Amino acid sequence: MRAFLRNDMTEKVMSDEEVEVQLAGGGPEPRHRNLMDRFIDSIELIAAFFVGIVAADIFISVLLRCFFSIQIPDAYDFGRLLLGILIFWGIAATSYRGTHITVDLVWANVGPRHQRFIDVFATLVLLFVVTVQTYTLFDKVTGTYNDNVLTFDLRLPTWPFFAVAWAGDVSAVLLITIRTWRLIFHPEQMDNGSYRIKPVE
Repeated sequence: MRAFLRNDMTEKVMSDEEVEVQLAGGGPEPRHRNLMDRFIDSIELIAAFFVGIVAADIFISVLLRCFFSIQIPDAYDFGRLLLGILIFWGIAATSYRGTHITVDLVWANVGPRHQRFIDVFATLVLLFVVTVQTYTLFDKVTGTYNDNVLTFDLRLPTWPFFAVAWAGDVSAVLLITIRTWRLIFHPEQMDNGSYRIKPVE
């Protein structure tokens, strides 16, 4: 017995074993994770680390201020600088997966071929925007370094914080480039081997 499996891009004949696996609720074997996949995972892990740092900073600052009347030196400066780092590393974390909120009224009502075209076009636009943003943020890093901008209490230089945020933006450019390459040439490598990626907008 053979059956046809139709996904978004192709139609293929399934073997008896594959049919049994599908009926049993199973799926295909997970594809082997290469160096690029591990690089993507490491960037997402770094972004998650900064989420934890920002959350800990806010929690400890509120706890000390409310219960012990103690103010962490430069708490405000650290908070806003860490939040900036979090935003740019968050862009890196969501750019490849496309897991942020999207509006896809057109995408949802067209066929698979047009869906893929929209995905590639939207990702190229995103790549252009984030690349320009990365360039302008690097100018901000050099500007704060040259101007010797310091925090209010501890008089610490702020340019390293901007540099870490810029590194997140660079990571976003790399991940969007990888996403674009895979969408165009290797769509089977997206979403665990099945092409079903919503557009980045």
